[in-house]
Amino acid sequence: MAETRIDIVREWIDTAERVALLTGAGISTDSGLPDFRGPKGIWTKNPDAEKQANLQYYLADPEVRKRSWQSRINGDFDWSSVEPNAGHLALVELEKRGKLHLLVTQNVDGLHQKAGVSQERVVEIHGTLQEFMCMSCDVRGPVEVVLERVRDGDTDPACRDCGGILKAAVVSFGQNLFAGDMERSIEGAQTCDLMLAVGTTLGVFPAANVVPVAIESGARVVIVNGSATEMDDLADAILRGSISEILPEIVGTGTAQ
Repeated sequence: MAETRIDIVREWIDTAERVALLTGAGISTDSGLPDFRGPKGIWTKNPDAEKQANLQYYLADPEVRKRSWQSRINGDFDWSSVEPNAGHLALVELEKRGKLHLLVTQNVDGLHQKAGVSQERVVEIHGTLQEFMCMSCDVRGPVEVVLERVRDGDTDPACRDCGGILKAAVVSFGQNLFAGDMERSIEGAQTCDLMLAVGTTLGVFPAANVVPVAIESGARVVIVNGSATEMDDLADAILRGSISEILPEIVGTGTAQ
């Protein structure tokens, strides 16, 4: 995309009062996070991991649960070591400038909060790996508490409050979104004056619905992604390239290379 287009988007951000965002896996790529279905994806390399992400299998089979917890402590990828990149940090600056209205993320890595975005500004529409949840009583807490039990030999830890099944607080296949999250996301889209869709192909619903909702409500839409998306034809501007370089440039915290 030409530099003038970046300048235009920067001007839109400067004049906007309520900027909403939808972020996907692409914003975390430069932090070293693997995808799920790509050539080196988590599910490509380990097909059993996809079964672990299916709620039906997870609830029915203790062995699936055991392998899921073991993968968190002995897996090929250490999620706890991942750090935010310049793209995440640029969005922190957006909040500091008083422009960040709402940040809806499809990611479960917690990197927006780790970068410094306030929790109350974030909707983790697909949940988070940073917490556990009980499937019976809905109690939640830091996932490290459960991981420590697994390290101590509790291979299929049960809820200490009710004895129910524990899992990471992510939305698995076959599981409903958490109550209120989609409603809050739609409200944010309806009340923003600029929507940035960052690092997402805009093909996962219902989360992607925030883009047409923002358009219907009169907001401009800017898509920032490394490749084409399913809603390119709806955007007022499209910026292609490295997200960790483009976001600092349009927010005003750096210079794109």
